[in-house]
Amino acid sequence: MNRAIPFLDLGDFIHGDQSLRNQFVKELGHAFRHIGFVGIVNHGIPRDMVKAFYAQAKQFFSLPVEVKRKYEVPGLAGQRGYTSFGKEHAKQSRVADLKEFYQIGQEVDDSDPIKSEYPDNVMTQDCPEFTKIGNQLYRSFERSGAYLLQAIALDLGLDVDYFEAKIHHGNSILRAIHYPPIIQEPDSAIRSEQHEDINLIT
Repeated sequence: MNRAIPFLDLGDFIHGDQSLRNQFVKELGHAFRHIGFVGIVNHGIPRDMVKAFYAQAKQFFSLPVEVKRKYEVPGLAGQRGYTSFGKEHAKQSRVADLKEFYQIGQEVDDSDPIKSEYPDNVMTQDCPEFTKIGNQLYRSFERSGAYLLQAIALDLGLDVDYFEAKIHHGNSILRAIHYPPIIQEPDSAIRSEQHEDINLIT
């Protein structure tokens, strides 16, 4: 049996005729059952947007520490905005990860009842394109993920919109991570400790 990770074209599912959609669903289900992974092409996430976000992230993380800390919000546990180097650690570890990061999350209308559960995104004044592009990229990932879940639902014999209510205004995040150079030997040389992700799609 061929154990190579297959690559599937999400465009076949989004824009294709019924035959292409059915084939995509079949191959996606087979990949998850027999390989465990699948590569997705034509996913609708613009390459230029990804490149721009990487460039802006590099610019943001190059700012002085005191400037970046303006975007660190106490009490949010890093759910929005900046988290400085050495603050986060895996739940089973006492040693901090050797990284800093910035998180962008769900935005909902002020009139929505769930609004109170989500802190506002922290917009960077010193590097405004970083969070502007980040918000756009976040929405692109959300759309592509929703299409994948539709295909998964069909493969499982469920209604195409089965997951819609479960992901509508879901608590997903986009995280830009920077691993700064290690200047001196730390207690642990682990950049990011082994951990579990709690989100539906990683």
